[in-house]
Amino acid sequence: MIFFRKNEEQRPEAVEGLEGLKAKAGKADLPEAARRAVDAELERLAKTDPSVAEYAIGSNYVDYLLSLPWNVLTQDNLDLKRAEAVLDGSHAGLGQVKDRVLEYLAQRTMIARRPASILVVDDEPIARSNLRHILSREGYQVEVAANGEEALEKVRRWEFDCIVTDLKMDRMDGMTLLTEARKVSPNTKIMIVTGYATVDTAVQAMKTGAVHYLSKPIELDELRSAVRDILKDAARHYGSRSPILCFTGPPGVGKTSVGMAVAEALGRKFCRLSLAELRDEAELRGHRRTYVGALPGRIIQAIRAVGVKNPVFMLDEMDKIAQDAKGDPASALLEILDPEQNGRFLDRYLDVPFDLSSVLFIATANGTARLAGPVLDRMEVVSFSGYSEAEKLQIAERFLVPRQLREHGLTQPFPTFTTGALSLIIREHTNEAGVRGLDREIGRVCRKLARACLEQGKPGFEGDIDPELTASLLGPARFSHEAAAATPRVGAATGLVWSDAGGELISVEASRMPGSGQLLLTGSLGEILKESAQIALSHIRGRALELGVDSDFFSTQDIHIHIPAGAVSKDGPSAGLTIAVALVSLLTGRAARADAALSGEISLSGRVLRVAGVREKLLAAVRGGVRQVILPAENAADVELLRRSTPGLPEIILARDIGEALVSALEQGVSS
Repeated sequence: MIFFRKNEEQRPEAVEGLEGLKAKAGKADLPEAARRAVDAELERLAKTDPSVAEYAIGSNYVDYLLSLPWNVLTQDNLDLKRAEAVLDGSHAGLGQVKDRVLEYLAQRTMIARRPASILVVDDEPIARSNLRHILSREGYQVEVAANGEEALEKVRRWEFDCIVTDLKMDRMDGMTLLTEARKVSPNTKIMIVTGYATVDTAVQAMKTGAVHYLSKPIELDELRSAVRDILKDAARHYGSRSPILCFTGPPGVGKTSVGMAVAEALGRKFCRLSLAELRDEAELRGHRRTYVGALPGRIIQAIRAVGVKNPVFMLDEMDKIAQDAKGDPASALLEILDPEQNGRFLDRYLDVPFDLSSVLFIATANGTARLAGPVLDRMEVVSFSGYSEAEKLQIAERFLVPRQLREHGLTQPFPTFTTGALSLIIREHTNEAGVRGLDREIGRVCRKLARACLEQGKPGFEGDIDPELTASLLGPARFSHEAAAATPRVGAATGLVWSDAGGELISVEASRMPGSGQLLLTGSLGEILKESAQIALSHIRGRALELGVDSDFFSTQDIHIHIPAGAVSKDGPSAGLTIAVALVSLLTGRAARADAALSGEISLSGRVLRVAGVREKLLAAVRGGVRQVILPAENAADVELLRRSTPGLPEIILARDIGEALVSALEQGVSS
């Protein structure tokens, strides 16, 4: 009988694989924790029989660690003009979003151009002068101080990356300066240089917070090397953290494509991870190596795939993360998206911290309501508002039409979509805040033209695509938008509301009839709208005499409030003012202005409260032919911002209470 002793002799291919891993590990630039993990695993593999499953698991683990970009960075392109040109060339509108990206780029530029600054502190003039001369020749910005008190005063007025200080000085010695300077500027690195070097002072200095200790006379090469290492750490501290942005807005407004443009503007690599219906926390954190078929999480996998540690990383559809018995994936995002924690992100498979602090994370969501509070708190929300009709026209002409014509072979020659044709598609065949539906409808027109060209034996379509041709190709209008009433009406007021498709005009109608004092509400209204109607009625009853209304009008009559389009559910805190105006118009007989529209919530005391979606509402007012818009005075800042960026707005009245709104919204006199 023959006995085989385990580990007596490894197969040649296994030896070659192990030697290859060792050679690869020797050349790899690894952080200390990863280096220890690789060395420990290689040592274990050397004692393991290659035929057992643990050998393959261990070698795959080492290979994965060595393949990660631990210290591989893409150099940012810090040309602001180029970045602005890239963003303007790829997207129309979105001024606030572009400004935020350019601000981040300006921040990076300021850090990159920030010269390394050193403060030399020594009570000997010759020593100060020599150190200043040596360090200035290395390209550093150098300031000097004759004692600790003078140095501390300079530290209070200027942030230094490094302080090189003598130990024994009059008025304030180096050890005291070390203690006080760390209180004023904790990030400043301090190096002690002294002619009275002892083991005790060196130990005390390092315990107090010094990062280096040199004795005089100074070796110049040693000084240069020490300062270079200190400033490298300082540069990492200032330049590593990236903002965590969250792009929120309705579908089709360009959140994902803006993220790609940001990567192009910065000159970074781009990776995207969809979080829609993500249920298992392990998909982000990975599985432990002890499980069969274990893999790292999708974050580490994406970092490995792009090959750099500072890509633009898009976490798409964050508001659609699911949760079940396998854990809450949102909890894993707390560590990933927290700038204070993601510098040591721990994937379960790696079991070694990986630095994610230089990754520019961009999350996208349609809204923030479904985002977990702690996750939302770690992100900076950048809101994408809907596009105006003018912006949609510009996007269609610059981007959508040329792409659709090329995709449908209509390029010899290029037909021309007239502005009227595009406006017809926008108004009558789409109802959205973004441009995704517009892109589809332009594609429909191009498909029908391509078919017609083939049926008629023509190589292409020549001429303009005008509104008449567009209407014949797309058929009857699918959508219509409310317009301002032609004549003033008693008991009817026009309101402005916001929806996922943008701003809309609505008509609020009020009627009264003999009854027992009931308030009837119809139009598929939600709870908030019903409460707004109750508040408006209670306020009017409380001010009946002041408004010229019978104080007992409600005891013998029923009030019916209706918002048309009853098949569409309606809710939200912005129609209270419109309902109040419609009721006062009904009860006083004064007609509401036909060319005026309102938006605002009201309190029981009659105050007009702030509303959201002002931009979309004003764009809807322009589209509907409204000449005067009444908004809460609390929205004055929003209105001022829009006046500077959006031309052609109607007259805007800012009302503090219902009384001020009634003066502008109702016709003078009593209607017959």
